[in-house]
Amino acid sequence: MILDPQNQVVLDLIKSSGRPPLETLSPAEARAASAASRAVMQNDPEDVAELRDFEAGGVPVRLYRGKGTTADEVLPVLIYFHGGGWVIGDLDSHDGVCRSFANRARCCVISVHYRLAPEHKFPAAVDDSAAATGWILAHAAELKIDAAKAAVGGDSAGGNLAAVMAIMARDGTLPKIGYQMLIYPAVDLTATHASYDRIISGYLLTTTTMKWFREHYLRDAKDRTDWRASPLRAADLSGTAPAFVLTATHDPLCDEGIAYARRLEQEGVRVTHVHCGDQMHAFLTMGRFIRASDTVIDMMSSALRAHWGVV
Repeated sequence: MILDPQNQVVLDLIKSSGRPPLETLSPAEARAASAASRAVMQNDPEDVAELRDFEAGGVPVRLYRGKGTTADEVLPVLIYFHGGGWVIGDLDSHDGVCRSFANRARCCVISVHYRLAPEHKFPAAVDDSAAATGWILAHAAELKIDAAKAAVGGDSAGGNLAAVMAIMARDGTLPKIGYQMLIYPAVDLTATHASYDRIISGYLLTTTTMKWFREHYLRDAKDRTDWRASPLRAADLSGTAPAFVLTATHDPLCDEGIAYARRLEQEGVRVTHVHCGDQMHAFLTMGRFIRASDTVIDMMSSALRAHWGVV
């Protein structure tokens, strides 16, 4: 398995900094360590036309309107769920990514900060994501967004939540969602896919780290097969929104993401699956070092624009 040399630079930098593996830390320590690395790893934030924080359905969110848009312009919307294993991450951890999507897709991005585990275990993150999504789409007129051009998206744990929101929308539990953007998503918390046997050390997310996240998030072993935790275990994926699925080879979540894309296609969902054979998990938030981050954000933004018919 060939790794992008820029990924290796990041791994060497983290090793030389002496940062311990997340699974050796408490949740509070892991959050602090993650927050400390943001300024080092991420590009300088892009300017946007508007940025404001508020609550949607009682859940903290941050709204971005793309640069060059006007205050009264009704925009497509991407509801974004941040990664972090349901334990770390917040509105700041993915601020740069959300700014980039807003500008490059010429849309409104609304980032959702669901409650984190272990203080709030499954299904709290699902409940918060659904509450925020429902509220946002119900208040589309006042937010100057087009509910008919609504997408959900997220990376890692956020990709998990976005996939679950798409199923809930298919089932009528949430308003209609037109697109789902799943970035190296966690979609099967049974952790039985072969990539869990490959990525066991040397990366930011390994099998051990993922199991640490899972044990903090879930209440017990039975939750692992609940489709709201493991959407790959859902009985039926047909009728869910068209999807963009991104996977990376150097990632314990690789094979389940590939399996999810295949199931979507087999069950009649239009899907674009992009596999990055030389990238590792979480590279999207390491744009200061990993140029592929910008390339992939451009690609996904183009996919959103094409789906929405945005010139």
